Amino acid sequence: MRARRRERWLQRAERFRDAFGLVFVLVLVTYVLASLLSNRGWGAVILIVAAGATSVIALTSSHVKPGFVHQAIWASAVTIALAAIAAASGEHAWLDVASAVQITLLAVAMGAVLRRVVTTAEVGSRTILGAISVYTALGILFTSLYGTIDRIQGGLFFEGVAHPHGSDFLFFSYTTLTTTGFGDLVPGGQPGRMISGLEMMIGQIFLVTLVAGLVSLWRPGEALRRRQAKAAEAAQASE
Repeated sequence: MRARRRERWLQRAERFRDAFGLVFVLVLVTYVLASLLSNRGWGAVILIVAAGATSVIALTSSHVKPGFVHQAIWASAVTIALAAIAAASGEHAWLDVASAVQITLLAVAMGAVLRRVVTTAEVGSRTILGAISVYTALGILFTSLYGTIDRIQGGLFFEGVAHPHGSDFLFFSYTTLTTTGFGDLVPGGQPGRMISGLEMMIGQIFLVTLVAGLVSLWRPGEALRRRQAKAAEAAQASE
């Protein structure tokens, strides 16, 4: 029975191998939800569900071991339960723990995607989508981190903003990641300033080195031409 269950699991996981397009869609869904919902209460529960689904699909798409994916599913379920307890009881400590676990899980998942991207033998559209998914997920990661810091620390996270919304952290994260820096939202102190500076450096290094390098190596249609050439060779050999 164990062998059969393992085989069925592998068959399901095989459908999501290198499904970085789906990962990118889930990251975008998480981005939209983070723009519309609060990072507290039941809105935070929905955000953690979206981030958990993104993490699990990202790990499955990255050829990690099935056992590790199982652990990620259980970890996501625990974070959802903790967030629900926090929403029902009003105790932010449960949500802080859930956010910390979810941030770690999403970071590990994106690390697995990045490893798959940099070790692939051929640069194609899926590889590019994988790299873009990681870059986009960085903004989600730092958004969750900023929201967690805001709930834990005593003072204001942003100068002059007493009650920031979840969309404020998301907007600040992506303007920092892309070094756009409109200046309307500024961290009031540490550790916000230190972490936002780290996000700037990571965003620029990632975009300039990895994404730009992969795009320069990408040859659209190359895989199709190889398949056509193989089909032509097979046809000639059969004749």
